[in-house]
Amino acid sequence: MEPKDRPIPRRSLGSSSGIHYGSFVNSLSSLTPKAEEKEKPAISPRRAYIAVAVLCYINLLNYTERYTIAGVLPNIQKFFTISDSTAALIQTVFICSFLLLAPLFGYLGDRYNRKYIMIGGLGVWLATAIGSSFVTESYFWLLMLLRAMVGIGEASYSTIAPTIIGDLFVGNLRSAMICVFYLCIPVGSGLGYITGAGVANLTGDWRWALTITPILGVVGLFLLVFLCPNPPRGAAETHGEGVTEQSSYKEDVKYLLKNKSYVWSSLGVTATAFLTGALAFWMPTFLSRAQVSQGIRLPCVQEPCDPIDSYIFGAVTVVTGIVGACLGSGLSRRFRDKVPNADPLICAVGLLGSAPCLFITIFVASASIPATYVFIFIGELLISLNWAVLADILLYVVVPTRRSTAEALQISVLHLLGDAGSPYLVGAISDAISKSRSATPEWSFLSLKYSLLVCPFVGILGGLFFFITSFYIAEDRKAVAQLVEGNPSPQQGPASEPAMELSTEGIK
Repeated sequence: MEPKDRPIPRRSLGSSSGIHYGSFVNSLSSLTPKAEEKEKPAISPRRAYIAVAVLCYINLLNYTERYTIAGVLPNIQKFFTISDSTAALIQTVFICSFLLLAPLFGYLGDRYNRKYIMIGGLGVWLATAIGSSFVTESYFWLLMLLRAMVGIGEASYSTIAPTIIGDLFVGNLRSAMICVFYLCIPVGSGLGYITGAGVANLTGDWRWALTITPILGVVGLFLLVFLCPNPPRGAAETHGEGVTEQSSYKEDVKYLLKNKSYVWSSLGVTATAFLTGALAFWMPTFLSRAQVSQGIRLPCVQEPCDPIDSYIFGAVTVVTGIVGACLGSGLSRRFRDKVPNADPLICAVGLLGSAPCLFITIFVASASIPATYVFIFIGELLISLNWAVLADILLYVVVPTRRSTAEALQISVLHLLGDAGSPYLVGAISDAISKSRSATPEWSFLSLKYSLLVCPFVGILGGLFFFITSFYIAEDRKAVAQLVEGNPSPQQGPASEPAMELSTEGIK
């Protein structure tokens, strides 16, 4: 029986009218057992590591499936005879449904059994993802609908899984586990290009590429059911007991909007998502058109199109993702104790450094493809410094009982203003430019080239957002740590908070 399915013994620390931070922490300290009397963690280290492995496996499949479409994009355009902007809508409708449902799942994730929510969402994802592989030429609208439903399934998982990891580990070990979890973003994305293009080229039909991840996802569903726990919120910080808070969704949102580190870092995350969304969707097509314009290869007139650019870009994405995420997480752990605002500064350096690399990539593509890949590698490496660090920032500047809501709102903003619109925006600009002249392979390349110039400027803007975050992060992190650990500091939080309780619920 899950914790939410039986009575939960709790020790109340305040009335429903709310108490001051100082009062809450003093009460928490008085009720917390002494160090030698504390219970062992409710979840064994072995079970916690297994849970992280399961969550990482599913996250890897999520991103592999998401970018399989980008790996076979030229084939899809030929199959349905659609323009750049229309092709980009495939990704846009997926992200839009994702961002619209994320707040709902964040609300549910802070109040109900997170494991059950993820199981339901993963089931929807599997059914709709495999359904996409049966679409025929005259049913492009059905492909759009099914991709939107895939987004619904992924929204339930992406908003909740990081918070479970946050409740299983603390400190540097949490940072390491979060790093591994977010390594799955670039690795999964790269595998999406490679498997998508490879299967399409092998079978001669891009739709077969959409069947791989759902099959593997069935395994993930069974692993999630039997091996992943639903730990109490804040279990890692409170030695397995957990922290609960009686607050409304409105109060949660109000708290987050007053959290300056959360707000500014979320804007930086949005800029990062804009870059990754635009580059991941369009860069293989851009490189293919660059080679056509140079006369290196002939234009694709019938599917399957040449998959070599998807293979290479996928490999670059995997390598830069692994190296970048490990490097970013390592720098964070090394300098965090010495430089309290090291994390947002690492993110700022990553985005600001990527901007000139992306600018050079866009213009050198017309002259040298090898040089283009070199600057793509450097640019993606710098962007990849951010992913693990970003997730860690959210977990330590937001109290445990509001982390799912914080994840959900951040996901909504980053997708709404980031990777939901960036592929379509780049495609729409490309279409608008291409219409000014008669269609030729050369002009098709140049129109996409000019539209991609928006990316370096967004990188600079994102770097500035993270730089602003660095002014607030130390104070906000200290306030959350003192609140959860029971070290009073009333002046560092809002005047009052809703009642919070320690939960002694067990784990199944």
